[in-house]
Amino acid sequence: MDAHLRDLRYFVTVAEELSFTRAAERLFIAQPTLSKQIRQLEELMRVRLFDRDRRTVRLTAPGEALLPAARELLQQWDEAQRAVGDAAAAASSRLTVGMSTSVGRGLLATLRERFAERRPACDLRLRQVNWTDPTAGLAEGEVDVAFVWLPFPGQEDFHVRVVAREPRWVAFRDDHWLASRAEVDFAELLDEKFLALPESAGELRDHWLATDERGGRPPLSCTTVSNAEETFAALESGDNVVLLAAGNAEIYRRPGIMAIPVKGLSPTVLAVAWRRGDHRSTIRDLVEAVSSEPHRLPS
Repeated sequence: MDAHLRDLRYFVTVAEELSFTRAAERLFIAQPTLSKQIRQLEELMRVRLFDRDRRTVRLTAPGEALLPAARELLQQWDEAQRAVGDAAAAASSRLTVGMSTSVGRGLLATLRERFAERRPACDLRLRQVNWTDPTAGLAEGEVDVAFVWLPFPGQEDFHVRVVAREPRWVAFRDDHWLASRAEVDFAELLDEKFLALPESAGELRDHWLATDERGGRPPLSCTTVSNAEETFAALESGDNVVLLAAGNAEIYRRPGIMAIPVKGLSPTVLAVAWRRGDHRSTIRDLVEAVSSEPHRLPS
């Protein structure tokens, strides 16, 4: 059985970071998953690629021998797919960008301006996709590239480039008890009724319910929402609350709805994503257009 390119990519990342924790963060996968794939690669090649203990990770001699060859194979494969993609796209002059919510933050204006400089003849289309598909149309081939929130199911099958890391806020109706507060600790929200993304959103649903930061207490999710309009309709009609990114608090500000910062939560991450098999230079230009400068809000 031959090694998968994905496993070689994982190996190279660990070799560059010399840390399974940092490599997993860079790859946006769980550390146990990364460790399992490296073990499988070692079993396949019948060698140990890394010497590791609780504090250090080092390449073995076989690992040192594999590293340049793995890098060359990955580069050759990327170049081959880019060439194929460019040939297939030679007659096409349209790219479709998917999103589940308005991304704001000046990102779309920046994207249009910089991408037009690189590809003035390319027709850039935007498509809104419900939260039932956390890939915003990528998985079904409806879009070429998408703005997505991390993490999402099947993320390892896509390239992702982070464009913003932001604190999480909470939104609520203006007669809620939170209306008198300038900010709130997440521990104070544990008994609130949270709006939830569809079950198909998987890890992303858990992220917006802050499941991992509840100390084992299950969230009280009373209503499932599939898009921004459903979210605000649910907020306006009941005593629900919902977590959202700081950058979206201003985008969706409207009469009767308020939002404040939440302390005690990890940041949320907005990224641009595209399929691993899609190496068109137009995709590369679009990604560089939106991510050539970091877009961040203060923590």
